[in-house]
Amino acid sequence: MASSIAAYVSVGNEPGTKSLLFALWKRGSYVLLPVVRKDGELDWASYEGPESLQAGPYGLLEPTEPLRGADAVKAADVVLVPALAVDRRGNRLGRGGGFYDRALARVGPAILTVGVVYDGEFLDEIPAEPHDVPVRAVVTPSGFHRLGTASRDAAAVP
Repeated sequence: MASSIAAYVSVGNEPGTKSLLFALWKRGSYVLLPVVRKDGELDWASYEGPESLQAGPYGLLEPTEPLRGADAVKAADVVLVPALAVDRRGNRLGRGGGFYDRALARVGPAILTVGVVYDGEFLDEIPAEPHDVPVRAVVTPSGFHRLGTASRDAAAVP
């Protein structure tokens, strides 16, 4: 039911997001996609369909629309986050650049942040550093798992 979603365009063997982005956009949701900045921050721009994407750094597809600034992610109702793995405490293993940790640090506690992984990448525990920002939920092909803030245990949501 979110009206504004910050997401990403999947690459390689990541769980696919292209169909989801298109479906959200077609239903009228405001979809923000990241644009990698040279200073290590993510900027954000709106997704206006598949034709609004161009090749960016690191083999990523980025939107061609005007940039909204690094703080634009704060206005999203939901933030979908790529990951190589996520554990039951919400710790996320990324690709090592820290781009998403810096972006997630801008997001308030009421905004749902969701790691998107395959079932085998949702693990009991992964190493975490002090600068790592955990996600609040995980979605896998088999379901959605909200991660508790008190016990930090994952519970499947029907």
